[in-house]
Amino acid sequence: MSGRRSCVSRTAAIEALRARIESVEGGKSLSRAVLPFGLQEVDTRLPGGGLAIGALHEVAGGGNGAIDGAAAALFAAGVAARVKGKTLWCLTRPDLFAPAIAQVGLEPNRVIYVEAGDEKSVLNCFEEGLRHGALGCVVAELVQLSMTASRRLQLVAEASGTMGLALRRWRRQAEATDFGQPTAASTRWRISVLPSRPLPVPGVGRHRWLLELIRARAGESADFELEACDDKGRLGLPSDLVHGQVQKEIARRIATA
Repeated sequence: MSGRRSCVSRTAAIEALRARIESVEGGKSLSRAVLPFGLQEVDTRLPGGGLAIGALHEVAGGGNGAIDGAAAALFAAGVAARVKGKTLWCLTRPDLFAPAIAQVGLEPNRVIYVEAGDEKSVLNCFEEGLRHGALGCVVAELVQLSMTASRRLQLVAEASGTMGLALRRWRRQAEATDFGQPTAASTRWRISVLPSRPLPVPGVGRHRWLLELIRARAGESADFELEACDDKGRLGLPSDLVHGQVQKEIARRIATA
């Protein structure tokens, strides 16, 4: 009984600390709308049980190569696909493969592409898109994101209730070090490609990603090994991990019977 009381008091202390951090960081509401991933393993590690919709989030590839960068773009597209309304996608290079974006649930008729001439223009389009208020999500491909710029974007997203996704892309390896600098984003994610699960027949199984939650405001960092987005933008828990959890639960029940 004392152990249970201790657990409850610890949970209450954590929630109180989260509320205090939120107030210090300038959050307007503790009951903001969120977009859950639908996976308990992920949602329980995020304050509110999902990604805050009126907020700025950062996504980057785990490495400097094109493969991890593409996975980060698909992750962002999968998130945008599950947000109601149209998505504004701001970029400087017309190298986004639209059919792949559609395969993770973000249909072409829901995306408005804006090709800007430089990084500064992308930031301006990003901010104006968030400020508009009638969009579901705004994605911007950025090389650099300063604390000042991210703070402004976070405040605009909170005011409009629109989700902002800063997709970090680099042309040179040296530029990737900028991701190590702190920003005001509510969450920061790093996506890396993992080998797909072998199939019993010739073919390629569903892609797998390593999701690193580097930062979550009023939350904790965590790593997740998940299956890539399906045609609805939903991530999946690998079947071998699911079966492993089932076996552990069965063993636990037998031991306590």
